[in-house]
Amino acid sequence: MSWGTELWDQFDNLEKHTQWGIDVLEKYIKFVKERTEIEISYAKQLRNLSKKYQPKKNSKEEEEYKYTSCKAFLATLNEMNDYAGQHEVISENMTCQITAELARYVQELKQERKSHFHEGRKAQQHIETCWKQLEASKRRFERDCKEADRAQQYFEKMDADINVTKADVEKARSQAQLRHQMAEESKGEYSSILQKFNHEQHEHYYTHIPNIFQKIQDMEERRIVRLGESMKTFSEIDRQVIPIIGKCLDGITKAAESIDQQNDSQLVIEAFKSGFEPPGDIDFEDFTQPMKRTVSESSLSNSRGDGKSEPKFGGKSKGKLWPFIKKNKLMSLLTSPHQPPPPPPASASPSAVPNGPQSPKQQKEPLSHRFNEFMTSKPKIHCFRSLKRGGAGPEDFSNLPPEQRRKKLQQKVDELNKDIQKEMDQRDALTKMKDVYIKNPQMGDPASVDHRLAELGQNMEKLRLEVQKFEGWLAEVEGRLPMRTEQTRRQSGLYETQNTSAVNNCAQDRESPDGSYTEDQSQESEMKVPATDFDDEFDDEEPLPTIGTCKALYTFEGQNEGTISVTEGEMLYVIEEDKGDGWTRIRRNEDEEGYVPTSYVEVYLDKNAKDS
Repeated sequence: MSWGTELWDQFDNLEKHTQWGIDVLEKYIKFVKERTEIEISYAKQLRNLSKKYQPKKNSKEEEEYKYTSCKAFLATLNEMNDYAGQHEVISENMTCQITAELARYVQELKQERKSHFHEGRKAQQHIETCWKQLEASKRRFERDCKEADRAQQYFEKMDADINVTKADVEKARSQAQLRHQMAEESKGEYSSILQKFNHEQHEHYYTHIPNIFQKIQDMEERRIVRLGESMKTFSEIDRQVIPIIGKCLDGITKAAESIDQQNDSQLVIEAFKSGFEPPGDIDFEDFTQPMKRTVSESSLSNSRGDGKSEPKFGGKSKGKLWPFIKKNKLMSLLTSPHQPPPPPPASASPSAVPNGPQSPKQQKEPLSHRFNEFMTSKPKIHCFRSLKRGGAGPEDFSNLPPEQRRKKLQQKVDELNKDIQKEMDQRDALTKMKDVYIKNPQMGDPASVDHRLAELGQNMEKLRLEVQKFEGWLAEVEGRLPMRTEQTRRQSGLYETQNTSAVNNCAQDRESPDGSYTEDQSQESEMKVPATDFDDEFDDEEPLPTIGTCKALYTFEGQNEGTISVTEGEMLYVIEEDKGDGWTRIRRNEDEEGYVPTSYVEVYLDKNAKDS
């Protein structure tokens, strides 16, 4: 496996490939440099963090570090400082052992590459010079031969003319002989230069170019090995600091294990113990005297009894009811704010007073999002089947991805070539049969084969045209054609159109690329998730109807789940009026709805909707 023998005619491609290899090396250098910057930044942040929480001298914080837990925290801060130092070691080692070394190697590699390709261009220029000399000697030999031929014809003409003097004839003869002599010299020179060129060409393609390309191959292989060694060094630098980082972590663990809660409790006792005895019992003081009760005990007991008999809602029993509530009601329960709305601002201007406290922030992901994801998630594998339902593709396979199209076109070309070879074999067999018939007429009539031979010739011509057509498409895919026609651009653009349609299919349920529903029932049944009563409860639910309109009196920023932002003077639709909790549910469009404080809007309810 040698570039000199395998890639003797790929000088330009090798030049591009070696430049690409240098670019890869420079990219890796840039990657390592950015990694070192990250390590330095991380170490700096860790040191700043450790310094930030260090106790200040001559302050009250120093007294707190007599407790074992605080001592452990201080030890953790010190270990984190050492931990940061190891990341600085990583950055320093990577800079010295990888970045600096590879940068120096890249400069040497560029110089070596430049030298090799300069030598290769020099060899090409030499062979081109030899070729030009050969062409010049060839043209000179051709010219001398033509002049010698003309001189010979002129001599023969003069010799045949009886009116020409003998001196003129002798002059024409000598001129013809001179031209013949010059032609012979040109012939010898051309022959010599031709032999020299053939020798130089053989040396060029079998000695000089293989040697140069072998050097380039060795240079490229050394670059690859160097890149692999740098990657290995990259991991070894990290591995070298792992034991020290482990010791830092062990120190943190040891500090944590040194915490003594009993000792800290004893220190608290020693710090805050007063030494006084607890107070004794208080003597009973009798203030018995006639008095009337302002409140009867029966009323108190009755109120207590009513409180006990009051039914309790919620809890476990209430938790079981939510799957059977209608979808919009469930969304209302899940997203409706459960705290009182903020009071309206004192001024109508949105910048006068902030909106104040809003609905409570939900730390966890709202359950409504989980239900929305559950109810909207559908199998999307049918999006890929839609590509298969498009029917037969175009002849040039432009509906396929480029690599798949290339394979299909190559396969088609190979099939057509096989068909041509079969036709050629049949033609050769029939030709031999015709020859046998011609030599031995008793075996058959030679004319009977001519019709079949003509058919085979027509078939072969058609197949050759097909091969040319598919080879043209194949060349277009492989980038060999200089320019693509408008028609082929439109045909190849069909693949992108179908891809876009397929992606849109995933968002528009089961529509085919042309917008029609083409998926059969059997395919749909294969992909369906087993249906439950719970799914049926949510699938066919309609959105809540509007029961009126409202105008925003103030600007409200609905930053929390279940609320919606409105601006002063904005008109919106009311879909659920205030239920006594101070919130009104409104809708801006089909996709935007939520709660706003009732005091922030002026509601105009539709009478018919309210009565119904």
